[in-house]
Amino acid sequence: MEDIEDLLIGSGGGAPPGFRLPINTVGMNPKKKPNPNGRNTNKKLSQIQDPLAPLSPKVPGTQTIYIKTFGCSHNQSDSEYMAGQLSAFGYPLSDNPEEADLWLINTCTVKSPSQSAMDTLIAKGKGARKPLVVAGCVPQGSRDLKELEGVSIVGVQQIDRVVEIVEETLKGHEVRLLSRKTLPALDLPKVRKNKVVEILPINVGCLGACTYCKTKQARGHLGSYTVDSLVGRVKSVVADGVKEIWLSSEDTGAYGRDIGVNLPILLNAIVAELPSDASTMLRIGMTNPPFILEHLKEIAEVLCHPCVYSFLHVPVQSGSDAVLTAMNREYTVSEFKTVVDTLTELVPGMQIATDIICGFPGETDEDFTQTLSLIKEYKFSQVHISQFYPRPGTPAARMKKVPSTVVKKRSRELTSAFEAFAPYVGMEGRVERIWITDIATDGIHLVGHTKGYVQVLVAAPESMLGTSAITKITSVGRWSVFGEVIETIPHINDKTASTNETRSQEKCFPGANNCETCACSTEPETCACGPESCGGQATSGECAVTKNVVLLEDRNNRNLLGWLLRKRKNQVEKRVENEIGLGSQKKQEQAQGRLGEWGFVDMALLGGMLVSFLTIVTLLVHLGFRIPSSN
Repeated sequence: MEDIEDLLIGSGGGAPPGFRLPINTVGMNPKKKPNPNGRNTNKKLSQIQDPLAPLSPKVPGTQTIYIKTFGCSHNQSDSEYMAGQLSAFGYPLSDNPEEADLWLINTCTVKSPSQSAMDTLIAKGKGARKPLVVAGCVPQGSRDLKELEGVSIVGVQQIDRVVEIVEETLKGHEVRLLSRKTLPALDLPKVRKNKVVEILPINVGCLGACTYCKTKQARGHLGSYTVDSLVGRVKSVVADGVKEIWLSSEDTGAYGRDIGVNLPILLNAIVAELPSDASTMLRIGMTNPPFILEHLKEIAEVLCHPCVYSFLHVPVQSGSDAVLTAMNREYTVSEFKTVVDTLTELVPGMQIATDIICGFPGETDEDFTQTLSLIKEYKFSQVHISQFYPRPGTPAARMKKVPSTVVKKRSRELTSAFEAFAPYVGMEGRVERIWITDIATDGIHLVGHTKGYVQVLVAAPESMLGTSAITKITSVGRWSVFGEVIETIPHINDKTASTNETRSQEKCFPGANNCETCACSTEPETCACGPESCGGQATSGECAVTKNVVLLEDRNNRNLLGWLLRKRKNQVEKRVENEIGLGSQKKQEQAQGRLGEWGFVDMALLGGMLVSFLTIVTLLVHLGFRIPSSN
């Protein structure tokens, strides 16, 4: 079947995100029924089926949806966006495929095993007569696969149309939306798999042309979101209570090259919006060596920030320059080492994860030995080892393959060498701050991470999800360490802290010498007076005035006029507080406006003081002239 273009009524644009388009704006085909003569008599349509056809036994919008996601964090984010839109339109979501009325399968084309799992699930769904919608990189990059016949498919840039596709599929239509368009909006509804973790895609596609990779055929050339749109999303999710933000991309380091910015610019803009108490942490996504090389020092500075994990995923794929050239990776082993060495030197506690492909076409024993030596030299705490899988349509699929027995042998040898490392030995007894964001697979422990993103398992109640804590490391394992919570760390955006901050704000009023400079405490909390008044400096509790202001107040204590002014100001402020307590915004503005007003009584008192002062001065001058003349 040919791809379907969007058919919009009266204009060339679609509906705003979150709104249904008219029913005839999506092209579709009825489900194909076998013809007894063996010929396909179905014709392509752009209209819905006969309105007299039997209706679905369920009310539209009430069917249960099962979503299965394969692949990377970017795919997970796409699934969360699709789940959010479906949920916003009333569709219940279920983790049980048997009870669901429709299956939505988000696919990955990186490796053969993940695509094989997709094939198995599609076959199972067809066998159970479940309506199927297939999304992700597989249909976008391989739209003519036999396994995709008879199912609806949605492309990676059409996830904001998922509600329409699901509705039409439930009516018995086969729908295809694969045309590329602008990037999906970041403010679409979202249902996060982990409520405290936001996966934020910063761009799609990449600038590379690796000979083994099929993802670019699906995700396309680099397309970056603007800095403002990403910062806006960060502000929104932090306000929602998210405690960990993952920047996701096919290549984080390439961000912004299509729109005239770069990764350090984005990172600094995002970090500026994170809570100063480090209650929300940022994790930078995978980046290939070529682009990060240009910004190593700037990236290192960001990784040192208290709100950023000192962790980076930098794939090397091979320790042989000959293999890297065949892969078209556009860097050398020496350049990869420069990235690792520089970040390790400049960032305390830096942790680097990497990837290795075993058995790439043309890899010799010497090439593999160089890869093995690289892993042994650096003893990375995380290495993702995979065997080479030829992906149809890629240049590497046409290269001469290494025998499968050799590939498996090398994979086992590399895995054994990696598992012989003990990267966390020596951590026992250390006290670390951790950020707790997940439940362990054993259902007993919670999962936290140190600043260096070392996984720490703690026995604690689920109520601690989304908190940070001071933890003592009690024992270490190969893949993680175990800890004991000593104390939890209160966050500025907790309800109690917010209440205290509100009270502090009620006690700060605009006026001369009030809140000119905030006295910084050891607790990095936001100034209660706000950045406009305090220059964005950190403070704790109520705003304290500087020493100069205190000295000015002392001088005022020494004269009657100062006493009068302070007394009047205190009385007005008390009236303002009383009126604010009534909860009326209008009364609040009126009351605050009276801070600068002078009433009749005030003017009379001041006038009387000045007249008395001048009278006393005149008498003293007169007496001064008379005393010498009497002698």
